[in-house]
Amino acid sequence: MMQTYVFASMTVPRIRWVIVAVATLAIAGCNNRELGASLDEGAFGNPTMNNVLYHAGERDYVAVLADRFAAEVPASVTFAFNSARLEPEAVAILRQQADFIRKFPEARFSVYGHTDLVGSGSYNQALGLRRARAVVDFLIAQGVARSRLDALVSLGESQPLVATEAEDRRNRRTVTEVSGFVRANPLVLDGRYAQIVYRGYAAGGPSGEGGDSQ
Repeated sequence: MMQTYVFASMTVPRIRWVIVAVATLAIAGCNNRELGASLDEGAFGNPTMNNVLYHAGERDYVAVLADRFAAEVPASVTFAFNSARLEPEAVAILRQQADFIRKFPEARFSVYGHTDLVGSGSYNQALGLRRARAVVDFLIAQGVARSRLDALVSLGESQPLVATEAEDRRNRRTVTEVSGFVRANPLVLDGRYAQIVYRGYAAGGPSGEGGDSQ
């Protein structure tokens, strides 16, 4: 009743002014949402969809590519006690990792170093870093650009795979993971993440080394 009385007591120009003001506030409210959310352009919300995919989709595609990497390539190599030397089995696995990484020049990777729980925390932190560096050096020697390998991380003894105070080779490891995308890559700039992560992959196929320099 109060709203009816208010409008009834207004002149026509006054009512028009109120309507314009309300519409202006509504548009301003839309501007606080995702860019493109207020316009459809006759394409069933494509501006909103494209904006969300660009800003939030990257994280999802990193996860998809990370799952693919873990499914197609062993992500971890192990080490002898108190050693950062790459043994033959580790070398074979890292060759597989390098092959995968070269075929996805738009992606970035991180290498995490781990130790078992034997020894002091500070010593194991340094040992984990040496192991991570050994892996990165090998990947670089296999043609992977250093710029695509993110910060080397040593987790030392803080995240054992097997909870034991004794020596355990499974804890003496490095783990290679997808960490993101190369920002300057043309496909990334265009937000074409799906074209990247669903690319056909076959051992012995095109190396894609041309993109490694980015």
